[in-house]
Amino acid sequence: MAAPKKEKPNKQKAGKNQWEDHLTRRAKAENYPARSVYKLEEIQNKFRVMKKNDFILDLGCAPGSWLLYAAKQVGNQGRIFGIDLNPIEIQLPDNVVAIKDNILNLDNDSFLDENSGFNTILSDMAPATTGRKDVDALRSFELCNMALKVADDFLLQNGNFVCKIFQGNDFNEFQKNVKSKFKECKIFKPDSCRKQSKEIYIIAKGKK
Repeated sequence: MAAPKKEKPNKQKAGKNQWEDHLTRRAKAENYPARSVYKLEEIQNKFRVMKKNDFILDLGCAPGSWLLYAAKQVGNQGRIFGIDLNPIEIQLPDNVVAIKDNILNLDNDSFLDENSGFNTILSDMAPATTGRKDVDALRSFELCNMALKVADDFLLQNGNFVCKIFQGNDFNEFQKNVKSKFKECKIFKPDSCRKQSKEIYIIAKGKK
């Protein structure tokens, strides 16, 4: 009888995910699809950008961790709407609706027709990175301007805006623009951000 062939080790299987850390494992244990949920948790604990019965819009909502966390914050009477270029593949609570679309189409999109506005708009959007910090920062700046335009159009007076941006040459310009539209504007980097990341969050409260 011939000796059984030895199975070649699967390098990807044998090697750990280079990005896996304790927050990745915690997210999996708590049934969140990504560790990014803990960034929003830190933001909420510090700034209280969401409350019970709020209507929330989540821009760049895939893979869905922020949708799940926000749904818990607003309760059954609140509503969460999400939009992303990628589909949401997890099961969502009854008070959450997510669509696969481009935020540039929002002003024509029927899924927002029933709403007069949102209490909070969240944007965790990030560009496909190139490895060039200047290019990535510029692409992030462009996404942030899109998110701010959505806030202009759909955020209620006194509403809140949370936006991720990569630090770069245009950061100060964007911050100044946000400050002109809100009563409060803070810069915040959650502890759960990866140390090497250039991302930072602008937390704006009280739309003028």
